[in-house]
Amino acid sequence: LTGVRVMVTEPARIIELQHSVAQHHLGHLRAAQTPPAEFRRHVRILSILLAAEATRDLELQPITVETPNEMTTCSKLSGRFAAVPILRAGLGMVEPLSELIPQLEVWHLGLYRDEHTAQPVHYYDKLPSTNPPDVAFVLDPMLATGGSACMAIQTLKHWCVKKICMLSIISAPEGIARLQQEFNDVPLYTCAIDRGLNDRKFIVPGLGDAGDRIFNTPGIA
Repeated sequence: LTGVRVMVTEPARIIELQHSVAQHHLGHLRAAQTPPAEFRRHVRILSILLAAEATRDLELQPITVETPNEMTTCSKLSGRFAAVPILRAGLGMVEPLSELIPQLEVWHLGLYRDEHTAQPVHYYDKLPSTNPPDVAFVLDPMLATGGSACMAIQTLKHWCVKKICMLSIISAPEGIARLQQEFNDVPLYTCAIDRGLNDRKFIVPGLGDAGDRIFNTPGIA
């Protein structure tokens, strides 16, 4: 695939974009001086690139369309699709996916990382108990330890979602390893795989706290 590095692990895949435009916007995203409005714009563009790759092989069904010249056979998406942003940073990735898939359902999961233990805390969940979508996209700008991602995926599997994809702008090897260990059937789409985690479990070089930078709520990090 042009512009994509695929790391094949049976049966899951790690898809890292090798795209010039993605690299350009990643540089601005990482820069500490990038203001919140610009940060959100770069998140949006990178999310579009990730979503385009993650939706490449969605199921289609044929339709008949009348062009100005004649009738022709085209295609439309088949099935139900859901975005599941991990609150709150994942909210910044929802709009690009909804533009690609107008019928997209959006379900929210509230998870945060306890800064003392680095473990995920589940505080909000309004998923129904029945009627799951065909495909769910878990959205989180950062895959660090992998704790929140795995908790979200486990929740979706409990909902009996058959196909789940993880979308993260930046990922750490530690989070990737945990995702593969616990859910090796879930592919990861990411713009960059960084060096690793520091002693505070932040991705390095990373970009800081994505939620604080998206919503202009400076923390203590």
